[in-house]
Amino acid sequence: MDKPTGLSVTPSPAMPDSRGDPLDRDRITKAKVSYNARNIPLDIARFLLQGNVQPKAGDLVLARILSIGQHQRLELPSGRRAGLHVGDEVIVCYGARYAPDQFEAYVPDSLEACHLVAAGGIAAKSISRHRRVKAATAIMPVGLLADGRGKPINLKDWPVVKPVSCKPKRPFTVAVVGSSMNAGKTTTAAGVIHALKQRGLSVGATKVTGTGAGGDRWKMIDAGADQVLDFTDAGLASTFGVNKRVLASTFRCLIDNLALARSDVIVVEVADGLFQKETDALLSSGIFKASVDTLIFAARESLAAKAGVDSLRRRGFPISAVSGAINASPLARREAETVIDLPLLMPEEAGDLLYEQFQMTRASRQSDATVNVLSCAQR
Repeated sequence: MDKPTGLSVTPSPAMPDSRGDPLDRDRITKAKVSYNARNIPLDIARFLLQGNVQPKAGDLVLARILSIGQHQRLELPSGRRAGLHVGDEVIVCYGARYAPDQFEAYVPDSLEACHLVAAGGIAAKSISRHRRVKAATAIMPVGLLADGRGKPINLKDWPVVKPVSCKPKRPFTVAVVGSSMNAGKTTTAAGVIHALKQRGLSVGATKVTGTGAGGDRWKMIDAGADQVLDFTDAGLASTFGVNKRVLASTFRCLIDNLALARSDVIVVEVADGLFQKETDALLSSGIFKASVDTLIFAARESLAAKAGVDSLRRRGFPISAVSGAINASPLARREAETVIDLPLLMPEEAGDLLYEQFQMTRASRQSDATVNVLSCAQR
């Protein structure tokens, strides 16, 4: 079999220079595998692509830890965080990261030394960071993992969920959006999920944008969600830099699959703040506006809460309540109540409100369906 054009296939030093089995399987077995690589069967890896290689977002890379910085642990597929040491080899995905409270990072143009910029396993070149975080953990890529044909193994080729051919009946859908990173979106989403489950509903949950990591998934599962999907299940290591068309199709894929699972309610978490480029693009898409019944807005302080609510209303979104980190400060909460004509609720209180809205929406849709049936019969 010929070598792939433009790629250097380098066998392990312990193996002969042939295409038979150039990758040391023991090396892969001993490497710490990240959460973001969990959906890929690593037994398909046959080669290491080295030399003049330009990585792409989603490519799996075997890398060696050079120095320990902000991320001292790697999140494994199980959710356990494994301690990192200089010299460890890890299997992570290339991807960009947008995190105002941590790192701004991009996929490099070569297999140069770069950084571990997310505990879920994102390799990227950090170009800026928040002053309160340490320098990023430094890694040296050993090579891209490739299959038996010498093709780089990429997350996009191993989605757990795929677009559905039929149009499923849309469940009541609520989106949790926020003013910024760490505004309390995941905590709010988890509280909403738990409250709805306590009412006996089947709840599907999804995080549709952000950087691949398991923390948000585990919180949703722990809150009782019947099925949880995120964008990594659709083949994306992160959504920073992804175009509007892909964002919209990923959103549709995730909620359609949750609808097929017969969820009564779908809870959608959208990462970062309203002004983040990809968040803004998704909220502007037709599929998002057509699919979401109402929003819960999470904020950390009164000004952000007021500005966020006003911004969403200008865009025509219905908003049920404000929640999030602002609840940590009774003073900030009272301040917000003087300028916002929406209830400021704890996450589970928001869930109780959404249950009432779900009941009204279900009754309305059943009534509409009855009217349509009668109308058809009269014809």
